[in-house]
Amino acid sequence: MSEAESRHLAQGPHVALRAFTLADAEEFTARARESRHLHHPWLFPPTAADTYAAYAGALIDDPARFGFLVCERAGGGIAGFININNIVRGGFRSGALGYGAFAHAAGRGLMSEGLGLVVRHAFGPLGLHRLEINVQPRNEASIALARRAGFRLEGYSPDFLYVDGAWRDHERWALTAEMPGASG
Repeated sequence: MSEAESRHLAQGPHVALRAFTLADAEEFTARARESRHLHHPWLFPPTAADTYAAYAGALIDDPARFGFLVCERAGGGIAGFININNIVRGGFRSGALGYGAFAHAAGRGLMSEGLGLVVRHAFGPLGLHRLEINVQPRNEASIALARRAGFRLEGYSPDFLYVDGAWRDHERWALTAEMPGASG
């Protein structure tokens, strides 16, 4: 097993998951800058080293968050990211997912495979029972990803999250460990 493979938390045929590191700043921010047209107006990942350090540091240090880099197995490049935020333990055992593909990897099925791996990791080693994805209704690509992964539409939350200068409505999608698709 190579050094790169030993850092993987999970792997599939085309992608592998690994945790964020501070050393990923250069590649991550370059990919985020290249992908601004894809992400806007839904998502604003860090595009500079200082903002990446704060972003990745929170994912690394905060026990209520876990960040996964979705990396291509061929070459190891970062294809996207999937974060579990607001992790609550105890009787709730839940987390909220956020994600983004980078432009060079969009539309190639890599994020679908990566999300399946994250779901298995969340319901397995992380011991969670429920995952939620909150998506703006016009973000068709994110909704399609949630649907492909087996998440069900549970509701609509007006003025749910402050994004790009305004409070935005979101659809709430969820998956529990018992549902079909929960095995990734």
